[in-house]
Amino acid sequence: MEIKKAGGELIPQQQQNWQNRPEWFFNRKHTDTYELWYEGRYKRAEIWQKKVMEQLVSKDKRIQTLLEFGCGTTRFTRWWKEIGIEASGGDISPLMLSQAIHLFEGDLVMADSHHMPFKDNTFDALAFITTFEYYQDPVRVIREAARVARYGIAMGMMNRNSPKVLRRRVQQLFGKNPFYVTATFYTPEKLIALIEEALKGRSYTIEWSCTGLPKWFPVQQWRIPYGDFFGLYIQLHDE
Repeated sequence: MEIKKAGGELIPQQQQNWQNRPEWFFNRKHTDTYELWYEGRYKRAEIWQKKVMEQLVSKDKRIQTLLEFGCGTTRFTRWWKEIGIEASGGDISPLMLSQAIHLFEGDLVMADSHHMPFKDNTFDALAFITTFEYYQDPVRVIREAARVARYGIAMGMMNRNSPKVLRRRVQQLFGKNPFYVTATFYTPEKLIALIEEALKGRSYTIEWSCTGLPKWFPVQQWRIPYGDFFGLYIQLHDE
């Protein structure tokens, strides 16, 4: 009997949809080079982003465990351990997770952040690093995060008040830079408004800080809503 190999692949090469739209993180042309991007021109930015996130999260001494959703290849997920936090990762992209399993020693789950497959208060904190921009229902995601996280929610993302955002939108008009086509960029003020809607009735405080300023600028981090990146931490107090 001749057995013919069926077509199809476990990890598809072609672009696929999520939330009824094509996303770059379902396209191997982009996901296979994701780690290289951080090791190249983005290296300095990553260093400052981690400084900001560490300052915000480490102030909450209750945080011992953390789930990072939209973990991708676990670039940040691997780093949390360096500041004393036991981290796990979750992502919707099998292409990203296929790399993550070789780079990260902790637990990983493939799931949608709008429907987190965890019981209430499973982790001390939940983190979104450069992924929250892609959620079609951000209020629902924040509520899910506040359900799964016992003490806090950490967010790091591109700031809408940045010349780079305008430049990337112009690039898209010319068919370049596909990474932000479906992204919604926020300012700290806009994000806080979403948080207030999502966490109405909850007790919490918010702290944020911006970075991603030019090299020649006299400071590289400040509490003014301008810069390429901002970190924000929601500390929950009603537990």
